[in-house]
Amino acid sequence: MVNKIISKSQEFFNRKSSSILSAAAIIAVSYLGSAILGLIKNHLLAARFFGGMEADLDVYFAAFVIPDTIFQLLVVGAVSAAFIPVYQEYFEKTKEEAHDLANAALTAVGSVLFLVSLVIVILARPLAGLLAHFSPDKLDLMANLIRMMSVAQMLFAVSAFLTGVLQSERRFLIPAIAPLLYNLGTILGIIFFSSRFGIYSAAIGVVIGAFLHMAVQLPTARSLGYWPKIHWQPRHPGVLSMIRLMPPRALALGLDQIERWVAVNLTSLLAAGSLSIFNFSRQLYVLPISLFGVSLSQASFPSLAKEALSADKTRFKSTLSKAILQIFFFALPASVLVLVLRIPLVRLAFGAKNFPWEATLLTGKALAFLSISIAPQAVTNSLTRALHALKDTKTPLIIGSITMVTFVGLAYLFGLITEKSVAGITLALSLGNLLDFVLSYWAVRSKVGSLGISLRIIKMFIVSLFTGFSLWLPMRLLDQLIFDTTRTVPLIILTLTVSGVGFSVYLLFCWLFGIEELRDVIDIMKKIGNWRKILASSDEVLETTPTSI
Repeated sequence: MVNKIISKSQEFFNRKSSSILSAAAIIAVSYLGSAILGLIKNHLLAARFFGGMEADLDVYFAAFVIPDTIFQLLVVGAVSAAFIPVYQEYFEKTKEEAHDLANAALTAVGSVLFLVSLVIVILARPLAGLLAHFSPDKLDLMANLIRMMSVAQMLFAVSAFLTGVLQSERRFLIPAIAPLLYNLGTILGIIFFSSRFGIYSAAIGVVIGAFLHMAVQLPTARSLGYWPKIHWQPRHPGVLSMIRLMPPRALALGLDQIERWVAVNLTSLLAAGSLSIFNFSRQLYVLPISLFGVSLSQASFPSLAKEALSADKTRFKSTLSKAILQIFFFALPASVLVLVLRIPLVRLAFGAKNFPWEATLLTGKALAFLSISIAPQAVTNSLTRALHALKDTKTPLIIGSITMVTFVGLAYLFGLITEKSVAGITLALSLGNLLDFVLSYWAVRSKVGSLGISLRIIKMFIVSLFTGFSLWLPMRLLDQLIFDTTRTVPLIILTLTVSGVGFSVYLLFCWLFGIEELRDVIDIMKKIGNWRKILASSDEVLETTPTSI
């Protein structure tokens, strides 16, 4: 009996996803769980460090930027744009050749990351001074945190290649669980070490979380025949092919990182806690993007990479169009709900005795500006991956350059001159992301032709506007006349009530307007019903199975 349970568990965790939507559902659920843990993490940070230690919290967020930027440039740039398409080609030949490529690529990229990280550890203090305008003692603290978190990036490098291998072979569940454990590790670090080590506890938690992120993926990788090891072969044809694809993507990611560097640089000139508020508002903004945009784009990327190899791009366009429409279908109402419920969401996520009302209002204002670009930015993930599947990494780089120049100019204008607060930076970020979507959509169309989905997107946008207008007044009435939202439980009930009504109204409007993506939701609900039948039948089997081992 025990062996049978273990065997079934292994089959469940190693199961190959049969469709893009099922893979996206796995990734989305994991992002939701990871986001909840991430909110708990930041809630703990707000509760323990606001009210006198906001500056230390700003330093922690600033310190994370430098090692994470190096990781994004070297590792994420390699895996997301270069490794998976090349690995897919080798996997079509033999699994052994693909695994050999994976270790050769991991060794090459990991070696460069180690050398660069070593330089960062040595030069941490001057780098901190270049990035932020903190006091000398805070810059010393920032340098120490940079050194600690550089260790985590080495663990993440191994984990990123494990994720690439598993996702290429359509195993999405374990890579989806890994971020949950990363956030859990950070939470444990804050809970157990903050009273003794202060803000260093968060950095300790990052290292613990990075180790868990890697360790949880090793058993599934091994079951597929892959195990990460040093394999020095820098002239491997696949590695050389990957290296040729990397620079444009790495530079494009570098442009994305400029957003964070500018935020650190500007907020360090504003009141203490400004960088923390920027990160808090951005976390709520990223949640629906990750839940609907990143999940579907990750799930569709292996299929897009495979279909892009064909001269006939009909299936490629069909896969991409469906992914874009599904993202808009879920992300548009989510952006409306974030806009309408911004203050309750901020209070639930970060509200604590030490988190003042002024900070809540400012976080809500920053989130309102960001909500404008939630749906377009969610779709941009799929558009960028579509270009990568076509082995075009230069176009995203050009688009990123235009977008980033726009953002930097607007951020300094709004952040220091017009708004003179962190909300001005988020407004600039939102406008830059809208431009990014428009240019990316145009670039994809110019390569593969019209996707034929513009009218359907416009219909969903109109439905979302109707949903927003229908929610605003009821939310205000419930807040003022029914619920005492100065207390947590009524605030939760208000948020859940308005969210439930909002999605119900949205689905009703979708039905009235004949939005075709509604059928996908109905199919998912039917599958959930089938799962209940499967579970019921499994219970019957268990009842008739002998209990002896």
